[in-house]
Amino acid sequence: MISAHWKDGRSFIPQKILCVAKNYLEHAKEMGDGVPEEPVFFLKPNSALVPAGAAVPKPAWTNDLQHEVELAVRIGHQCSRVHVDKALAMVDGYAVGLDFTARDVQRALKAAGLPWEKAKAYDGSCALSPFVSAAEVNPHFPLELILDVNGQRRQQGTTQQMIHDIAKLVAHASTYFTLHPGDVLLTGTPAGVGTLVPGDLVYAAVAGVADLQLTIQEA
Repeated sequence: MISAHWKDGRSFIPQKILCVAKNYLEHAKEMGDGVPEEPVFFLKPNSALVPAGAAVPKPAWTNDLQHEVELAVRIGHQCSRVHVDKALAMVDGYAVGLDFTARDVQRALKAAGLPWEKAKAYDGSCALSPFVSAAEVNPHFPLELILDVNGQRRQQGTTQQMIHDIAKLVAHASTYFTLHPGDVLLTGTPAGVGTLVPGDLVYAAVAGVADLQLTIQEA
């Protein structure tokens, strides 16, 4: 199993990584999709994590590997069907996360009406910075997300642009999935997703909270 880490070096193993699709309006528009009335979740397994210090693999079977920068939240308490008013108390850490997507594969699968885990949940499709304690972050304050590729800004947005906020996401997810300590929730990406190629240097950050720098490497 692959570990994630706290800023102080402690490690933990996420049993599951829950991801939210189309949680920023402008990203939904750039994907040509409608905006869902309630959060839409998909899962990444633990094996999707990029080990700390490793390069991000660009699989040979995709010609359009794309980046998505996201605020990641860590679940600190087991919960099921938690009320939205108590949902933030279930969170004990925050990080910046990257959801890597084989966009050409995803489009083909969606067009055929098929599940698209192959495009989103493959080995090396998720990277996480070290987590900081929830006590250090004000989740009610707009947190800025940025992503640069080779020094050029690709994505920039704030959590204020989320369609469904953190509390609603945690509460809604817990309606269907029991959340365990160490589980990670990726909360969606702002507009500006784009293609990556081997050799690219990716810098992602939640400003003032966490950052992460990675290189793309042919798998």
